[in-house]
Amino acid sequence: MNDFWLTFAQLTVNGIAVGAIYALVALGIVLIYKATEVLNFAHGDLLVVSAFSAWGLITVWGLPFWLALMITVVGVALFAFALDALVIRRIAGQPQFAGVMLTIALAFMIRGAVSMLFGSESRNYPTPWSQQSTQLAGVSIANLQLVILGVSMMVTLVLFFFFRFTRLGVAMQAASQNQLAAYLNGVRVKRVNSMVWALGGVTAAFAGVLLAPITLVDISLWFVTLKALSALVLGGFGSIPGAIVGGLLIGLIEQYAGVYMPDGTKDIVAYLVLIAVLIVRPHGLLGEAHGRRV
Repeated sequence: MNDFWLTFAQLTVNGIAVGAIYALVALGIVLIYKATEVLNFAHGDLLVVSAFSAWGLITVWGLPFWLALMITVVGVALFAFALDALVIRRIAGQPQFAGVMLTIALAFMIRGAVSMLFGSESRNYPTPWSQQSTQLAGVSIANLQLVILGVSMMVTLVLFFFFRFTRLGVAMQAASQNQLAAYLNGVRVKRVNSMVWALGGVTAAFAGVLLAPITLVDISLWFVTLKALSALVLGGFGSIPGAIVGGLLIGLIEQYAGVYMPDGTKDIVAYLVLIAVLIVRPHGLLGEAHGRRV
């Protein structure tokens, strides 16, 4: 394998691993949006809470990585559930702009609370796969990347079977399509919406804990939300398969741009893709076209 194809294969592996994180974050955002019609701009800050919580459990308390991960997932899910039950639910029936402003305010509050509690300096924590890699056909694959791919696939498959084969999952789908009809058929819509927020918290926790060892535990982790929004627009806003496809594509495009395009392009290419998709194909790759003729 010549140098060009070796570099291309390495970038592809890295892009899929990073894109899997973007897909997880986008999946959490779209789950909440489909169920409650609230675009959660505080979702990235749940990643921040997850990363700092895992750091505390692993480095301060000395817990094993997998135990710290499970505690973090449960804790962030409960936190997200409480956010909806105690705060978001109060604006039910208000215009979508109210939800946007409320979640932005919550984002700043969560970020500030984490900064006051842990400080603003960057840090890291060890994983069972730190500094370990696997060679495959000349391509070096970090074992942490393989774990990210495996966990992302597992979470996606679990959510698929949950929504398809469980009563609660079917109730969540019904509530996301028509809350009034679901309520008239016995679905406790408020409770179901809070459960959807908890599921969003689960995806954020997995993404935050797995991403932090790569990018460091830092307040700036919330920026991942912006990449996830680009992935949602590319895949089709409101489409769960689109969130996954869009996340993987944004990850790949970023990696290719970092090598094959001018310096600095990697940092902005996700937003260039967002703008291009909004102009050329506003409903994204897998979304449904909606519009009105004037």
